[in-house]
Amino acid sequence: MRIALLADSHDRVPAIQALGQRIADAGAGLVLHAGDYCSPFALRSLTELNPAMAGVFGRNDGDHEGLRAEAARAVGVELYESPHSVELEGRRLLLVHDIGEVHERSLEAHDIVVHGCNHEYGVTSLGRTLVLNPGEACGWLFGAPTAMLLDLQTNEWELIRLDGPEWRL
Repeated sequence: MRIALLADSHDRVPAIQALGQRIADAGAGLVLHAGDYCSPFALRSLTELNPAMAGVFGRNDGDHEGLRAEAARAVGVELYESPHSVELEGRRLLLVHDIGEVHERSLEAHDIVVHGCNHEYGVTSLGRTLVLNPGEACGWLFGAPTAMLLDLQTNEWELIRLDGPEWRL
């Protein structure tokens, strides 16, 4: 199964829609979002593409009830407090907004950790744990909206980056 990874959308609807379309075109079976949608309308711009999706809240998600209501309008969209652990295809995944708030033992107890918060794309490992930050879906800080695709069978990942001049600030 290929899954899509997003974080830090921060209300930039055109970028969310463009990344969502690239994710849909790539055939991702699930979207995991590591928080900071910010507003319910930002979440709606992704759920309108009808992906199966799970996400956690971030620090800038002030309207949890509005976000939950928006998720409830969609089919197959669930939002959780951060961190959230899930098993997919026999692999343990941890979805967390701020990785600094999770003890290292908890991180190492998972096969894959997906996080956001610092807006910086990165791929590292912690023992046998693959640690992925898809960067910022908004592109506000580093100039290009990003997301990732991950193959759960092989751990192969691909960065999706919106590079055109329309995305630069």
